[in-house]
Amino acid sequence: MKQLLIVRHSKSDRNDLSLKDFDRPLNDRGHKNAQEMAVRLFKQNIIPQILVSSPALRALTTANYFADKFKINHSAVIKNEDIYEASSSKLLKIINGFDNKANLIGFFGHNPGFSELAFRLSNNSILDNLPTTGIALIEFPFDKWNLVSYGTGKLLLFDFPKNIVKF
Repeated sequence: MKQLLIVRHSKSDRNDLSLKDFDRPLNDRGHKNAQEMAVRLFKQNIIPQILVSSPALRALTTANYFADKFKINHSAVIKNEDIYEASSSKLLKIINGFDNKANLIGFFGHNPGFSELAFRLSNNSILDNLPTTGIALIEFPFDKWNLVSYGTGKLLLFDFPKNIVKF
């Protein structure tokens, strides 16, 4: 079985209008939320073997917070330029190309593509709008990533910073 941890980047700072969208950093709340969500996953022993991220600063910074908690070197985070501004169909093609040696992969990127992807993979309407630093863990009954397609996943976990949970 394969499991995909879909993570929308943390809250970004929009104050510096001179920055390109790609270069927007996290704001204070974004830094806090990324650390918090990584801890929540760690406490549940949900630790991806591989992290794949958009290279946009806010997504990569979010991924690096998770890497820190999971003891993954930042240089091991795979940066994929195709994730930035990707549609759900383009994101699915990226997933279909993942290394089959990994059974749990963390995938970091942006809306609207990530919300649409999570919704379409699991057919679960709760995922129609993944909030910032929102996570969706979806499981697939396959041994190969290239078999993953829309409607084949089962939502195992949906969490986000404002969700009041006790682990």
